[in-house]
Amino acid sequence: MNEEQQDNPYDEDEDAPRGQQGGQDTDDSSDDNQDAPDTEESGGRRRKRGRANDEKDEGKEMSFLDHLEELRWRIIYSMTGIIVGAVGLWFFIDPLMEHVLLRPAIEYKMDLQNLRPFGQVLIYMQVAIFGGLILSIPNTVYQIWKFISPGLYPRERRYITAIVIFTSICFLIGVSFAYFFILPAALKFFVHFGTPAIENIISIEYYFDFIITLMLGAGLVFELPMLSFFLSRLGILSPKIMRRYWRHAMVVSAFVAALISPGPDPVSMLMMAIPLVFLYEISIWISKLSQKKGSPRNA
Repeated sequence: MNEEQQDNPYDEDEDAPRGQQGGQDTDDSSDDNQDAPDTEESGGRRRKRGRANDEKDEGKEMSFLDHLEELRWRIIYSMTGIIVGAVGLWFFIDPLMEHVLLRPAIEYKMDLQNLRPFGQVLIYMQVAIFGGLILSIPNTVYQIWKFISPGLYPRERRYITAIVIFTSICFLIGVSFAYFFILPAALKFFVHFGTPAIENIISIEYYFDFIITLMLGAGLVFELPMLSFFLSRLGILSPKIMRRYWRHAMVVSAFVAALISPGPDPVSMLMMAIPLVFLYEISIWISKLSQKKGSPRNA
């Protein structure tokens, strides 16, 4: 009995370290289980901090010099697009001159003459640059949008694709309207006006200045609906304001038509003023539709 009583303490002493060791193993396993959620939580916090820093970097204000640098690069990109378009158009310059730009003069039997030794070279270059400008309209609009996009809300930046497409379409419609409607009417008035005793011999430089200025002006005028849509989405313009000042708009339309018309003849000014009136009405309708969708600033 005494020997058994003496053995029991040793057995308890031997079991005690095992119990303590088992407890330590249990604690270690529990620590491992606690470390996993901590690691996931810390990873989530790091991801949130990363996203916050990214949003902070996107929303940080640009200095005046940063704006100038951004403007410089946007101008360079726009000019590059115009040059590329002009170089590509140069390979088709002869058909463009003979079958497109000189066709109205040939139909109305106008006598054109060159008065300078390198006049035709300069005219060909002018036409190539003009064509490059038309071909690069999507790129130019995109660069303008990228320059002003840092000052807009993220939901307002979603319209970049639609604005680039419809702005280009409106400009091309304006150029086509000037070529197929305004230009023939203006040339017909010019040819039939006056006495037959005076022979009309037109300088080729004045002729191309006339048609290029007319088509560019019409292209810019037809951007009025897109301008109305953009200002209405920003909350600057509303149909109510446009309706209230429609009389002022008619006076401004007549002034703009007289300003962008290349000649002093009343036909070209009238043909430019009439589309402006209709475009103003269309702009009111577009402004109303854009505001029905809700302003993105209030969304």
